[in-house]
Amino acid sequence: MRCIAVANEKGGVAKTTTSVNLGAALAEMGYSVLLVDMDAQANLTLAVGADPQQTRTTILDVILENYPPAEELWKPTKMERLHILGGNPSLSLAERLLPHQPGYETLLQKKLPFIGATFDYVILDCPPFLGALMGNALAAADTTLIPTQAEFFSIYALRNMLTLIRRIREQYNPALSYRLLLTLFDQRNRIHRTLYQYLHEHFADGLMETVIPVDTRLRESAIAGIPIIQHAPKSRAALQYRVLAKEMTHYVEETLAQPA
Repeated sequence: MRCIAVANEKGGVAKTTTSVNLGAALAEMGYSVLLVDMDAQANLTLAVGADPQQTRTTILDVILENYPPAEELWKPTKMERLHILGGNPSLSLAERLLPHQPGYETLLQKKLPFIGATFDYVILDCPPFLGALMGNALAAADTTLIPTQAEFFSIYALRNMLTLIRRIREQYNPALSYRLLLTLFDQRNRIHRTLYQYLHEHFADGLMETVIPVDTRLRESAIAGIPIIQHAPKSRAALQYRVLAKEMTHYVEETLAQPA
């Protein structure tokens, strides 16, 4: 089982879009995938056509050891091999409840083998702030995928994310790696092209080769409650998320195969 945390302090960078569509592309490749919604807004849950109001158990319940048998934790989606452990507004309680638990920073790390035992990939869709849930996700993950736009505020926010990753490495998860993913990219936009070049110059070793373009079909697929590769399988975004899945599997397997 491989665990990927999709995280960014900055909102609006296609974090949830990336979580669901990377997961769907991996499932299309034949991998069994569990999507985990860690955000109280429950957008990932909505993105696969599930109802947050019908979600009784979240990842917070698992962390706090208040959960049903494993087979009742997640639900199938409309896509074969793709499952969801949904979210609901109760996740907003995490920042109040978790810090009172002994060793709370690594509670998810300890529970992950139970959660992901039957899956090839677990994808954690983190909330857009540097709190207890995101810290738990990074402590549990093999790789952090950081979606970022070619916009000033988005790139500026990377500093805090990379600082958190360094701290998590030092204290809880020394093997944690990270990759940056450029999203919502418009080749016609001069500022986008300029900032893309900046990312290449300053984060070359950590930047994914895949670039996710602006594509209105992504918004449509979210409304439809199905991944882009089902909603518009020949769209630019669908093709690029398939490329991303291949690049990510290669990177994860290559990274984990390296000696410690």
